[in-house]
Parts: sequence; C-alpha cells; structure tokens
Amino acid sequence: MIESVDPFIGTGPTDLPAPDGIAASWWSPKPPVGNTHPGATHPFGMVSACSYSGGYPTGYGAFERSTEGPPRRLLDGNVTRGFTHFQQSGTGAIRKYYNYLRVTPLIGAAHDVSRVNEPVAVVEEEASPGWYRARLANGIEAELTVGPKSAVHRYTFPENTTAHLVLDCSHGGLLIDHGTTVPLRARLEATAGRRARGEVVMEGVPIAFHVECDGPSGGADWPRGLWYDHRLMPGGSNLSFDTIRPSTLRPFGLAWSGRIQAGQTVELRIGFSLRGTQQASDNLDIDLRRSDASPSAESFASRRVDTARTWVDHLDRIEVDTESETRRSVFATALYHSMIKPCFAPDESPFWSADGAFVFDICTMWDIYRTQLPLLTALFPERAVELANALLRIADEEGNIPIGYRMAKGADRFFRQGSALAHTFFADLCDLGLPGIDWDRALSHMEADLRRLFGEEYLENGVVHPISHTLDLAAAYHGSAGVARAVGDDELAAHFDGLATRWINAFDPDTGLLLDSSFYEGGRWNYSFRLVHDMATRIEVAGGEAAYCAILDQFFGVDAPPVKQLGIDPPADEVAAGYALNRFEGLNNEPDMEAPWSYHWVGRPARTTEIVHAAVNGQFGPGAGGLPGNDDSGGLSSWYVWASLGLFPVAGQQMFLINAPSFARSVIRFGDAALTVSAPGFVEDDTRPQYVQSVTFDGRSIDRSWLAASEVHAGGGLVIALGLEPSTWGTTTRPPSVSRVPVPLDSSQRDASSNQEQRP
Repeated sequence: MIESVDPFIGTGPTDLPAPDGIAASWWSPKPPVGNTHPGATHPFGMVSACSYSGGYPTGYGAFERSTEGPPRRLLDGNVTRGFTHFQQSGTGAIRKYYNYLRVTPLIGAAHDVSRVNEPVAVVEEEASPGWYRARLANGIEAELTVGPKSAVHRYTFPENTTAHLVLDCSHGGLLIDHGTTVPLRARLEATAGRRARGEVVMEGVPIAFHVECDGPSGGADWPRGLWYDHRLMPGGSNLSFDTIRPSTLRPFGLAWSGRIQAGQTVELRIGFSLRGTQQASDNLDIDLRRSDASPSAESFASRRVDTARTWVDHLDRIEVDTESETRRSVFATALYHSMIKPCFAPDESPFWSADGAFVFDICTMWDIYRTQLPLLTALFPERAVELANALLRIADEEGNIPIGYRMAKGADRFFRQGSALAHTFFADLCDLGLPGIDWDRALSHMEADLRRLFGEEYLENGVVHPISHTLDLAAAYHGSAGVARAVGDDELAAHFDGLATRWINAFDPDTGLLLDSSFYEGGRWNYSFRLVHDMATRIEVAGGEAAYCAILDQFFGVDAPPVKQLGIDPPADEVAAGYALNRFEGLNNEPDMEAPWSYHWVGRPARTTEIVHAAVNGQFGPGAGGLPGNDDSGGLSSWYVWASLGLFPVAGQQMFLINAPSFARSVIRFGDAALTVSAPGFVEDDTRPQYVQSVTFDGRSIDRSWLAASEVHAGGGLVIALGLEPSTWGTTTRPPSVSRVPVPLDSSQRDASSNQEQRP
C-alpha cells in the first residue's frame, strides 16, 4: 500500500470535476482546500519536517487564511524559506501553528546568514511516507526524514566556495497576519565537535533539541557557530535570553559553514524533547538505534528505511482489491492521512513530571471522534488505550478531559466546538473490553467532566445553548452509563440513562429540526441529523418515518437544481443565500458527516448508497486538489476509508452500519483478528451507484443493516452482494435505538436562561 500513497493529495485548493446528480445540489461554505502537507512524518509521531513557505495553516503552500470560499494566494509559485518541524495536518481556523527550528541551506559569502528569510523557488518535489525531497532553484537539493522524536536532514550542494546550514532557533508560526510565534526564553550551547544543544520556550512549551552535523569532509572544515541578528559570532559557545518580547526579538541560532564541492552532501540530525536537552540527545540515539553517541554518515538512509518499514506495517492493516491505480492511490493516501495525528509522545509531557502516556495535537475531538478515533481503535487498539490514558492523565493534572489538546500551552481553547466528546471514545473502548484502562478512574473523570462549562447548565435546565452541546452531553451521558454498568455501578448507570434522554429537548417538534441557536460552523440543519442513541424517538419527534425522510431528502437536495458555490472573497449576501439553502455541505464540514446513514433508521439504505457513492466518487480524487475541504487531522480521510469499505462506525454506540463498499474485496486487520469484506457483483464503475442486494456474515444471512462493534472487531467474513438496482435488503429492520420515550420540555422550559431543573 505504501507505494500508492501520494502525500501531495490535499495540499492545494480543491480541483475536482464539476459534480453532477445529487452532489450538484450540495453547498460548501468552508474553504475548499485540504490543508495537508507533503512533509516527512512518522505514524503518530511527535515530529514532522517539511518545506516552509509560511502559507496557512501548515506552513507549506501558497495560500492565505480563509473562512469562507476559496483562499487567496499569499505567494506566487512554490517557494521555500527553509525546512521546519512540527506541522499540523489538514486543520484550519487557528492563526499560528508550530513550524519551529527552521533549517535553511545557503550558498554565498563566508559570514553572510542574512538571507535565511529570502524565498527560493522550489523547482521539483517528491515525497513518500516518511520522506520528502525538494530541488531548489539555487541548485541545492534537500531531503528530510523523521523518527518518532527526531528528524534527519540531508542537503546536496552545487560547487561553491562557501555553503551554510543555518538553524534559526527563533522561528515559529506562519507569515499571515498575526501568525508568527515569538519565543519567550532561549538558551543555546555549542558543544564538542559539530554538535550543539538548546532549549527554546514557544507558547509556554520548552522545546529542547540536540543537533549534530556531518560535513562533506569529516567536518574539519565545517565548524559550527552561533549567530545573532543575522551575524555570525566567531568563537562564541553560548547564547542565552531570559526574556524576549516581539519588540526586542532579533533572529538567532546556529550555523555550520564550509567549502563544498558539487554533489557533496551534508547531514543534520536533530533529536527533540519537551523535557530537556539530555532527553533530546537520548531520543536521537534511540531513533537512530545507536548504542553510543557517535555520528554516522549513514543516519539518513537508515532512518528513512526504518520509518518506511513502520509505515508499511501501518498501511498494510488494510488491503483493497481494485484495478484502478488512481482509486488505490486515493484510498492509500486517505489511510496515510488518518495515521499522522494525534502525536504520541510518551514520557514527554512538559507540564508535569511523571512519565507515561502523553499525546498532543488532538485537533480536535470535534473533528475526529466520529471517524478517526474508531479507525484508530480498530487498527491499533493498543494506541487507542494509550490515547485514553493520556486523556485521563490530562484530567488528573489539569482538571478536565479536553475537546482538543495542542503542544502549545493554554486552556482548552476548543471548548466552543463541543462538550464531552471523548466520552463516546471511552464508551466504545469499554464495550470492547480492551485491557490497560482503570475504568473506575475513568468513570470518575467522565462524571466530573460532565459538570464543567455547559454541563452545569444541562443539569439545571435540561437543555444547553449552543444547542448542539445538548446533543453532545446527552450522548456523553449515554456512553457514561455503559461504563458505569461495566464497573458494576447500576445506580449511577440508571441516573445517567435518565440524563441521556434530554437530547429530545434540543428539537422542535413543529419542524423536526433543532431549535434555533448559535452553531459552531454550520447551522441547525447540519446538526439536526446526528445519529443520536434513540433514533426511533428522534424520528417520532420529526413526525414519523415519512416526515423524517422528507426533511432528509430536502437536506441532501434530492431532485433539487444545482447550486452555485462561493468564489474568492464572497459577498455577505451570497454567503447568506447559500446558508439559506439548508443543504448538506458535502464532506466540507464535520457535523453532517454521519447524516447519510440516517436513512438506515427509516428503512432506506439505498438512499445512503446513492449519497455515499456521490461523495466517495465525486469529492475525492488524485492530486493536490483531491480533497473537498480541510482534512482535519485525518477526520475527513478516515470518513473516506470507512465509506469505501462499506462500514460506518456510530461513535459511542458500539455499532457499524453496512453500506455498499467501493471495492470488490478488502481485508481489515482488527488487532489480531481480520475481517474480509467481499462484494460479489461489484463493477469497477464510478458513474453509478451499486446497491446492496443481500448480506451474509460468517455464512449467516442477515437482513439487518448493521453489525455490533464486537462482531466486527472479532473478524470474520462479510459478504455484501451488489446490484445495479435497489433491493428490499435492510428495509424491514431498523438499527438499535434506546426505546425510552421521555416527555419533552415545553417551549418556556427550553429557554436557556431558565434556572429551573427539569427531569424528563
């Protein structure tokens, strides 16, 4: 699978064929750009390395920040200002991301490092998982690879009297307005030989590094030195700043310089840690598998091979059969993008002293809990347990289970997106019985977290505004009830069950939709088709199956005319008119990702097939423009993986919904088990949907349109027979729902300002 991955997919604005059919009626307000980068990454590693242009949001690319419509260009052409570390993957909406410790190769005057900020055209690029190469207009070739906690650079120079490798330790952030990051404190030390070490505090995080350089001729004529304010400091061995302010910042760092002959290479090896320079040195040695601290000119090649081998192991967890190399590449790349984040950094927390699980770049639960976390749990259950324990440690140390968690220090800045979303993740892990989690401890944190921020209002009023948080909290109580039962606390489980019914208070029975409220990215239509844990009652609130199906059809634009998408800098009235369509945003936004599977609860799985087929085949493709919107830390790519396999996880409900797969055969390795999905009758044709005719699981015919998560994770053989016309399969059964029917609050009680406690 690794040979089919194209890390450049999603790095540019969406460039796909014009949609037709039902997809032509979908409307997408968010920027149609994948926001991925092609740099070197390690599966779930803490370090990445990529060419740096300053573009939004990863530091790679040529575009400005945009919130609606296609982004404006920030730069002309593909340029680089060096090569940085720690990039986000597919995210948006935050002005500054890491891009720390920039390495810039230069040729020129012996004491001139002033050109570290000058852009140089990139004339050729190449990448594969764990490796990135760029050939620059000045004749320099750069190659990057990474380990879990390290990066190795290799530069090939044209002949010149003097060449430099300049490490800018003051660099961070992006070139957009208010996008730069200024270090608060720093200390650098040039140590023996060609080595150096240091620590820079960026956004409250102490980023320690140990760096080594191998010059082209043994290093004798490539001494390292310090530089400050673009001037080399001959003979200097230490540089320290106790306090740095934006007004006083002058660039500083390290440089290695010397004579170079055409074709000679220089290697730079950097170990990183959030716990000091000694641990950074140890991390480099571990990543390079060295038993001593001796430099090795073969470090780049061996590290690249090891990282590629790790990627092969991860990517081979799923196999697909297809005759189309394009489809294989799109799928393999989606799987690759789903394994970049979060960043696992065991024993690296800079915020507390205890060793153990530490994870950052959970950006954010709102983006990944529906699709990426179920994929992580399925393919790498031990990683899922590690993530769960990291979240619990954050709760131990900081008092809450976060919605998102970055390396950068700060409060839970993502709380507006959602409430208690990690509870669905915990509930699924508990149901699977995965070892390694103290569930009494977890339940204690889950209960406490349900009372923070919007949770108090939920308990007092039975409803919360923004109204989507009501759905989040109800789902969290439902999941927490399952955990309580698992640890034997039936009384607490029953209490949680009652609180979990309050989702109904979020809906208006007159419209069958959510109440008017404020919403984080989207409107009430986007959030109204969430797969709540009592879909049977949800459908009754909408007036029954026929009425619910009718508003679903309206949302997906069934039989509606094509719509016009936004252009660059769209006027306000055009944006308002688009939102007034109340339309599915076509995988351009997170809240309605699960909506296509709502049809299963009204016996219309064929409609799910039509919508998913249109999305899979029309909104994903090869090349830089191959994604319909932000990849969101792999959340979007994980959606594509599940949809292509013919399964969709219902987060927090321990259930997978069945749909027509996009491959004749696939094999999914769930830990030690394997699930084979076969699709007899499948035709390699992207132009029309193929419908489920019948399903057998381990030889047993099933008419239901779902499988329990325990069934799927146990592996076996799933046969989904396909045909070109809808069938009666899945039309007479309905996926599970919690059958309780609570009494909804009347309109006065739904007022978020009421302080009266309501108990359904």
